[in-house]
Amino acid sequence: MLRNGLEPWHLLIVAIVIIVLFGSKKLPDTARALGKSMRILKSETSAMKHDDTAPPTVSAAPRSESAPEAAPARPVDEGTTTR
Repeated sequence: MLRNGLEPWHLLIVAIVIIVLFGSKKLPDTARALGKSMRILKSETSAMKHDDTAPPTVSAAPRSESAPEAAPARPVDEGTTTR
């Protein structure tokens, strides 16, 4: 039954349903927004790959490994309770 997966007529039915649901006026805007999102995603992933290959920068002040830094104190809101 599901041996061939999606056949061409399945894709035609899906396309017709999408056109009926969203209308022909919104489809170009949706496709444009999807293309823009894909370009942004592609540029961000290539930037992440480029950042991974860059050598790590060395900090100016060396840290002492024997004494860990203290975490900054957060103020406590006494007006709310968490349960």
